[in-house]
Amino acid sequence: MRVAVLAACLLATLPGLARADAIDGAWCRADGRRMLISGPNITTPAGTATTGDYARHSFSYTVPPGDPGAGTQVQMLLRGEYHVQVQEGSAPPVVWDRCGPSISALPRWRPVG
Repeated sequence: MRVAVLAACLLATLPGLARADAIDGAWCRADGRRMLISGPNITTPAGTATTGDYARHSFSYTVPPGDPGAGTQVQMLLRGEYHVQVQEGSAPPVVWDRCGPSISALPRWRPVG
């Protein structure tokens, strides 16, 4: 019985581990910029939906027209579960952090009784 419970707990954590080891997700900077990657789709820091070249641990795209820096090539490389290195054109690379859950994603508090 104990082995079955342990095996069930391990299997329950595997999907979460698989997602954590991918560049997919929401990324944030302290200055308030955000971007969202989902497979080959990205919502840029300026809020534009576009596509790029996706690999499990890297992503690249060309900044679309209308966004600041339009035409610039952006390269990203996953640097662990919580950090991605982002290089825009020839600028020095900077590190973005995985965003925490948004307020709307948090469970609602309900009074007891």
